[in-house]
Amino acid sequence: MANETGLIVQQSLDALLQDTEFLPHLKGLDREQAFRSLGAILSTPNHVHKSYLRIVMDSGNVERVPAFRIQHNDTLGPYKGGIRFHESVNEDEVTNLATLMTLKNALHEVPFGGAKGGIIINPRDYSVRELYMICKKYVQYFSDVLGPDKDIPAPDMGSGEREMDWMMSEFKNIHPGEPYRGSFTGKSVVSGGSLGRREATGKGVYFTLRHLLHDFMKNQSRWFSDKKTQDNPFLKTAMAHTDRPLKLAVQGFGNVGSVAALEAYQCKVLQNKIVAVSDRNHTLYNEDGLDIPALVDYTAEHGGDLPLSTEQLDAAGIKATLKDREAVLTLDVDVLILAALEDQIHASNAGEVRARIIVEGANAPVTGDADRILGDRGVIIIPDILANAGGVIVSYFEWLQGRETQFYTEEEVFKLLMGKMEQTMESLLPAFFGGRHSLRSHCYNHAVLKLSAALYRQGKLY
Repeated sequence: MANETGLIVQQSLDALLQDTEFLPHLKGLDREQAFRSLGAILSTPNHVHKSYLRIVMDSGNVERVPAFRIQHNDTLGPYKGGIRFHESVNEDEVTNLATLMTLKNALHEVPFGGAKGGIIINPRDYSVRELYMICKKYVQYFSDVLGPDKDIPAPDMGSGEREMDWMMSEFKNIHPGEPYRGSFTGKSVVSGGSLGRREATGKGVYFTLRHLLHDFMKNQSRWFSDKKTQDNPFLKTAMAHTDRPLKLAVQGFGNVGSVAALEAYQCKVLQNKIVAVSDRNHTLYNEDGLDIPALVDYTAEHGGDLPLSTEQLDAAGIKATLKDREAVLTLDVDVLILAALEDQIHASNAGEVRARIIVEGANAPVTGDADRILGDRGVIIIPDILANAGGVIVSYFEWLQGRETQFYTEEEVFKLLMGKMEQTMESLLPAFFGGRHSLRSHCYNHAVLKLSAALYRQGKLY
């Protein structure tokens, strides 16, 4: 996964090297030297922090929990990125996610750099007290490198506002008298968090789909009649899915997937029918459409799990059939929203994917090989650094609110969020539909261009 991100970044740098309009005064050997420097800087993190947290368990035994904080790049502002609680966490994964955060913030012009944290645990295996101690120890072990103007963590898979509240409180204890509200984002509103932060990523994921198929397509009818662009395979896919009913499937029904599914269900401008959702156990399917609000209520009452049996479905009044967990990936649907883990669609199963539009709510759910296979078929993939940026954008708003101690209403937060994402999409889609490259390539090119220009202007290439 990390190698694939690095490959795309290098491809973007190679394209910029050949673009004589970018940094035109850099020529010959000077230009080559500058781009070699860019490749070295963007392909490696600035800092890798690792430790083994010493935790006294409820049993009285001591456990050593591996933990990471990887800071990729701070050219555009303080490091920013979530802390993942998952048993699959490893250094390569966290490094790749930190790189994606750098690119994501650059793409959306959020004044942060990229970082990521990870703790190698399954949070379901620990008591509330043990999780509290893990959070406290994480802040204690990494307190020197964290802070509102240094590195600002946020929730990620397996963590949420509860964990951020605990961590902010410990940061405050370690740094008495110093500003602390902006030390962590994704906190509860009571602790200075922003209204709308929990729903931000899922709302942003669905917004990118809606904007592409409705807002953008409706406003570009004249441009789309240009014969020069009509043979673009991605444009053909978008036009084929405009102004007609859509069948959607959502992999992952956690904080991102459930919100995206609910947004699709409630959308008034697209004719959506969510026929399948999945979680870590299985897929629920209903050709006539699932009752998404009922499923959201059910998971809220049952520890985040979807109904596990036909008996539980019947008791909840939900009509669906149970399918294998992986079935959601290959169903006959128009749109597939991937909101689970990375590497879900790969070379081995890409040929079975029938969706014509894929939205990456998770980080890196489509491998590089699968991306190329699907792209050759004209499948539109709205990539992670574009689609799932709602969380970091609203984290930025939360950070600002904490500094100003003035807070936005939920309506104001969502208006600002959608405006920011719309601005990004409007800067990308004309070139995407007018060219031959994937939307992922366009996103990376834009992000790398912004980072490269800033690195050059700050004198960091020599």
